Amino acid sequence: MKYVKIAVGLLCVMAVGLYAYSEISENEIAKVESAVQKTEQTTIPLKVGAERMEVYLPLLQGKNVGVVGNQTSVVKQTHLVDTLIKRGVSVKKIFTPEHGFRGTADAGASVNNGVDEVTGLPLISLYGKHKKPISEDFQGIDVIVFDIQDVGARFYTYISTMHYVMEACAENNVPCIVLDRPNPNGFYVDGPVLKLANQSFVGMHPVPIVHGMTIGEYAQMINGEKWLANDVKCDLKVIPCEGYDHTVKYKIPIPPSPNLPNMQAIYLYPTLCLFEGTVMSVGRGTDFPFQVVGHPQYKDSTFFFRPESRTGASSPLYENKKCYGKDFRTYDVSKIHSLDISIWKEMYKKYGGNELFFNRFFIKLAGTPDLQRSIELGLSEEKIRESWKQDLDLFRQIRQKYLLYKDF
Repeated sequence: MKYVKIAVGLLCVMAVGLYAYSEISENEIAKVESAVQKTEQTTIPLKVGAERMEVYLPLLQGKNVGVVGNQTSVVKQTHLVDTLIKRGVSVKKIFTPEHGFRGTADAGASVNNGVDEVTGLPLISLYGKHKKPISEDFQGIDVIVFDIQDVGARFYTYISTMHYVMEACAENNVPCIVLDRPNPNGFYVDGPVLKLANQSFVGMHPVPIVHGMTIGEYAQMINGEKWLANDVKCDLKVIPCEGYDHTVKYKIPIPPSPNLPNMQAIYLYPTLCLFEGTVMSVGRGTDFPFQVVGHPQYKDSTFFFRPESRTGASSPLYENKKCYGKDFRTYDVSKIHSLDISIWKEMYKKYGGNELFFNRFFIKLAGTPDLQRSIELGLSEEKIRESWKQDLDLFRQIRQKYLLYKDF
């Protein structure tokens, strides 16, 4: 808006100057001012897909609806489920991802079926052994609405939940409407592309660690690249955001999971989550998860933290033990436009403990064994980045086909 006002001033100065030398009429000056006003009016405030009810409510009228959501599924300050019910939509079931409908369960913890205490609607867990809806879950359902805030990292499991929901929708002839939300890490693309031999729930698709797509764009890619089982295709409709593009650093209003409590953690998550595949703690059980990395035997550090059991982090790694390491709470996240390879290299080099640094989970998170080997061999950041460049460039081409917003 500041630049628009500057433009207004410049145009007015130009108009006055031209009037002095060329006797431009008042009507012509009015036309200039009118054009500037129209430019100001084209600045669209950001609206997430869920807020664009005029677009998708007609698609739900007279239908029995299932909602896939969690605590981030809000319209303004009200939960989507409550909003739909107030608008007369027949919501019949709620499907919940990892961390549950209210978002308090630990990472990896089982989430059980139940009843939502606010609405009395049945809650069906899509985590643990029941990651994919079965035909019985869709009985009496005419359409599924998916609305969950993602953070743009391949190993954040909400996109895996969406994959299974889309697959079940396709197999049961149930349409799926995805209400899009901005990606807080949607301003860059980076990291090794997953090899399908390392496929798991924390990495189902051949994409890099940071894919730079909104959840709606990602849904279109799942469909378009035929990643659903048996080449089935979901009857998919995405309700895009307004006023968003991939140059925007979107700030999430509600923490998407217990251990991503703020934007510092969300921006650091794509880099620091790799340490979940090592002996290091990422601060689960503290007030600053994914903003610190440490170990009881880490060398060359006076900084320490002590994990404690709490909501969202029961029995955390190294509970009640001093973990020495690095504090990233003051890390300048405004400069992030790529994964910080130097952090991986430094923590590996300076770790002085007796246990092996890496565990099997690291390859699942990295999506390839190559990254672990590169770190162990002490390869330079340039060499490591070069190792994934070719696959990353190919992914960029695929990604372009499904973008809904101006790219960075």
